[in-house]
Parts: sequence; structure tokens; C-alpha cells
Amino acid sequence: MGNQIVLVDESKHLYKVSRESFISNEVFEKEYEKIFDTCWLYAAHESEFNKSGDFVARTIARRNILITKSNTGEINAFFNTCPHRGATVCRDKSGNAKTFQCFYHGWVFGCDGKLKNQPGSDSYSKEFVEEGYGNLIKVPKIATYAGFIFITFNEDAESLEDYLAGAKEYLDMIASQSPSGIAIVDGSQEYAIRANWKLLVENSVDGYHAVSTHATYLEYLKNTNGSLNSVALNGKSYNLGNGHAVLEYTAPWGRPIASWIPLWGEDGKQKISDIRQELVERLGEETAERIAEKNRNILIFPNLVINDIMALTLRTFYPTSPDYMVVNGWALAPKEEGEWARKYRLSNFLEFLGPGGFATPDDVEALESCQNGFKNFKHVPYSDISKGMNRESPSYDDELQMRVFWSQWKERISKGE
Repeated sequence: MGNQIVLVDESKHLYKVSRESFISNEVFEKEYEKIFDTCWLYAAHESEFNKSGDFVARTIARRNILITKSNTGEINAFFNTCPHRGATVCRDKSGNAKTFQCFYHGWVFGCDGKLKNQPGSDSYSKEFVEEGYGNLIKVPKIATYAGFIFITFNEDAESLEDYLAGAKEYLDMIASQSPSGIAIVDGSQEYAIRANWKLLVENSVDGYHAVSTHATYLEYLKNTNGSLNSVALNGKSYNLGNGHAVLEYTAPWGRPIASWIPLWGEDGKQKISDIRQELVERLGEETAERIAEKNRNILIFPNLVINDIMALTLRTFYPTSPDYMVVNGWALAPKEEGEWARKYRLSNFLEFLGPGGFATPDDVEALESCQNGFKNFKHVPYSDISKGMNRESPSYDDELQMRVFWSQWKERISKGE
């Protein structure tokens, strides 16, 4: 690269990022080699595996991955490719199956990845099966924290708990929103953005753009009787270590867990009160208030975003080129959540964060506009993320959280050079 990737001047409170890093193929390949191939990556949630044989098949960091629950209750992650000639073994996105059969030559594998049957098995040596030459290949490491399943392709990776660092507190907080556990709601969102993946990282933890970019949504809420309360947007951003960061703040919209707005009526007020009381009895007044009243935009490096706002959403995104990414999103909810709360939760999820909602189209347009603007990088070479550097305790609408990401990104990209 012609420019230094990240320029930092603490004395002048300046932090700048080279725009070439958003368009360079060289940087794109380095990101896979040094970030996506080495970090812990979100793969699935425990609630997707309720019984033996449950599975999901996903593309994670350019690899086809099959995650299964075996007969012994173990969660396994395999490369979804037949060891025989390479065909994709499982071609469904999710479901339940006792075995998986490769359609090409008919090899059959169990949920534990072991080869169970193969046509013409008498043409293979006894050792072929006994020594596992025909088994599905396992992903190097898989681990779970607070119900969130992560994998890594790095055999030498640190433990997941060490990697998560301060983010563990926030995953624990999400998991504790329900006495029976948090679960993925059936269905998912998948869409693409013609922009660099790091722009969505920045956007996902950017409290600065909401008032201008999402003015239509805020105006809509103001004009919908009872959709807002009197709480102001106010909060802080925090460095959680290892590139993870969070915005934690109050906001005027309703939260099914458990902050009431007048639109929900007196019946809804009682339901929210009951949810709040359960939180207090189980977790104590202080924690219950924090869960109910505070919103959180959580970034787990490199590409997991959890929006605990007017709904609870997981989002991952992987680049296929410097200027194109594929985004996947899921809603989370308490397992025991009633019909009333679920209705408003999913309405909030789709209304604001859905691909056709108020926020996502605005964000997509903004990110694609930035990517288009980067064509001028030779003349305007840097983006600025200095906001809040002159403050001892940055606000939720400052840019500390982006600097946390970029500092980790730079450390990993530059490692060994």
C-alpha cells in the first residue's frame, strides 16, 4: 500500500484510516489470511440444536461448514465436503437427519462425521474405515460461551474465553434475559451490500449517524402516537479488549425486555411490569434495570454484531471481494416469551433492522456511497475516526469503538511484517 494504513497522533487527538484498505485486493487477501483464518468466528447458537440430528450448514469465511448435534449430544463442526471427491455433503441449510449422504457417489456419514457406509466398500482396505480416512474433516476448534457457538480454523488459537475478554460480560447479560434461555427465532435474513465489510463494522457501532441517517425512522416514531417515551439518547462507549467494543446507552423506544412505551397500552404495561419483576427477583434491581433500560450495540471482533436495542439481533458479514459482502441476520428472543411480547419484538426487528425496514436501507445506501467515494482515495486518502479522542470517557456517539476495532485490525494485519 502506498499509504500507512492507520495514522495516529495522540498529541493532536487524530486517528485516520487509509481508504486504500477498503479497496485493495492485497489487503482483502491479507484479511482472510490474518484475521478470518485465525480469529474465533460466530457459527451458530445452541438453541438451533435441540435434539440429536439437528444441523445447520453455513458459509463461514469462504468455507462450507456443517454443524451437527450427535447422538451423544456433542456439537460438532465439519468441513461440508466429501473426503472422497469433494462434493458438498449436506445441501440443506438446516434440519434434522440421522445421516448425510453425498449425492455424487453415495457415501454416508453420521452426525459424528464418521463414514457409515460406502458403495463398493469391499474395494477398500479394512484400515480405510478403522483409521478414519473416509470421515468428514473436523474444523480445528469449536467452543461455546453463553450459548453462542464459535469456531476457528487456527489450531493454535487461544481459548474462546480468553479471546472474548470483556465481551463475556455482555454475552452473559444477553443470555440472562430469560430464565429458560435465549433462542434463535425461526427464519433468517440474508442480503448483500456493495461495500467493504469494515464499513459495516464501523456502521454497526456508530452512534453518531442515527439522528441524520435514520431521521425518517425517528420522525415516524414521533408521529406514531405512543411509540416513544421521554428517555433521552445518552450513554458511553467501551473498549472490551481484543478488538471487541460496545455502546451502552438509553433510548426512547420500547424494549420487550422490559421497557414500556404508551403505544403498548395498559395491558402491555402490566406484561412489561411482570417481565421486569422476574428480572429483579432473579438478578437483582441493578442488573434488571441495566438489562431493561439500556441498549447495547456489541461488536465481537472481527464480524459479529449483536444489537440489543428495540429487538435482539445477531448479524455476521463476510466479504467476497473488497467491495462486496454477504450479510446474515437472526432474531433472538426468550424461549418462554409470550405471543404479545414476541409480536412487538419481531415487529421492531423487521421495522428497523430488516432489509426492508427503516434503518438497513439507509445504512446500505450510506455504505455504498462511501465505497463509491473511495474511488477518490488518491486525492482524499484517509477517513477520520477521531471523534471523542479528546475525552477521558467517550460518549456512545463518539468513535472510540471504531478505533478499538481498527487498532486490533492493524495489529493482526501487520503481524509478522
